[in-house]
Amino acid sequence: MIRNLTNRLILIVVIVGLALWVDLSNEIKFTNPRDSSTLFQLNTTARLGLDLQGGLQVLLEADLPETTRITADEMETARSIVENRTNALGVSENLIQVAGERRIVGEFPGAADANAILDIIQQTGLLEFVDTGDFQPQEGAILQTDYGLDLAATPTPPADGGTEQPVVYHTVMTGKDIRSVAVAPDRLGTNYAIDFTLTPEGAKIFGDHTAANVGKYLTITLDKRVISSPRISTAIPDGAGQITGSFTAEEANALAVQLKYGSLPIPLKVVETRIIGPTLGADSLQRSLIAGLIGFVIVLLFMGIYYRLPGITANLSILMYAAILFAVFKLIGVTMTLPGIAGIMLSTGSALDANILVFERFKEELRAGRTMKQAFGQAWSRAWPSIRDSNIAALITAAILFWFGSAFGATIVKGFSLTLAIGVVISLFSSLFITHSLLALALDVFKPKNLERWFGI
Repeated sequence: MIRNLTNRLILIVVIVGLALWVDLSNEIKFTNPRDSSTLFQLNTTARLGLDLQGGLQVLLEADLPETTRITADEMETARSIVENRTNALGVSENLIQVAGERRIVGEFPGAADANAILDIIQQTGLLEFVDTGDFQPQEGAILQTDYGLDLAATPTPPADGGTEQPVVYHTVMTGKDIRSVAVAPDRLGTNYAIDFTLTPEGAKIFGDHTAANVGKYLTITLDKRVISSPRISTAIPDGAGQITGSFTAEEANALAVQLKYGSLPIPLKVVETRIIGPTLGADSLQRSLIAGLIGFVIVLLFMGIYYRLPGITANLSILMYAAILFAVFKLIGVTMTLPGIAGIMLSTGSALDANILVFERFKEELRAGRTMKQAFGQAWSRAWPSIRDSNIAALITAAILFWFGSAFGATIVKGFSLTLAIGVVISLFSSLFITHSLLALALDVFKPKNLERWFGI
């Protein structure tokens, strides 16, 4: 009834076998048999969301005046840097996303040390190259720069040199123009320095400024604190430079790592923090799982009793669908939340709906006097338009919800839409490929003649 049925069945066995391997493992690791070195390693531990295990939620906002324009790229870069920094703390299940134009929402399920997370987030790592003219500030001094300030509202320092207002120095460029960093001993070999290369845009800015300010000081600050203040001895047009100072190897490496993760293109401030407990306690979660299992068993019994042989193949297909879906979630790192579980349930219903449409069409073809082979072929071809349209509608809805969740920081909506979309795609594979193949195999093996007994007609 199906060409290359054997090949299809082999493919199904391989896919389900790999899925079960992933489902039952917390880590996938391949080693070199010659020297036992690791060739590939992937953490496949199931990730639980904030609502299932509790944790910390942080709301961050750009610490710049409302008049300062912030681009979407800068916000996305800041989001990525915060994610990298918190991952370095071992908080690998975090969820960091941009919310609106100026805010970032961070969720850290199971976070045990909230202070460590807040500390690493608040370290903006804002590297600035500041024009201080003929003045060389001391290392460790704090400089007020014009980066991020509303200059129209910034008071001018008194002409008599008084100290009523701080002197505002000009920022030539920031760390976002740095392309790569590396730690190396300084020229004297007594301390360590950080070599850096600039992007083409940064190299031009750097080259133009050094050419026009030979003999002046170009002070380098990190979070407004001076780390180095070299005198410009010659123009530097190649976009390469070195940050020197009294750095030990550990201090230089720490600074290089911070710059490697990226200097935040915009400073961030913590607007709100919340310690969140799990929405469902352990007892409630256990009861929910038991209720879900009971409902799943009832559905399997219904399919088997009402649709007989096709229903049994559909049940096997749904079990394989569940194994494949969970494996995909573990592989791509989907964080499981209560709304996400709801999306899984809904996509499971879609898989059953597709099978029911096919089976009802199959029964109609048999009642019309078609042969088994004819009815089998017509069932899938005639049910396909309805299956296609309903699943496309579900995917469009999921895409709209995902966009909404990303744009407004609605993680609940985003989690639901993501699991729904993945589930719909896998359910299509399950109903159109797995069920199709299993039913063809069953018909070839059993060669049913009694339609009432085998199909409930």
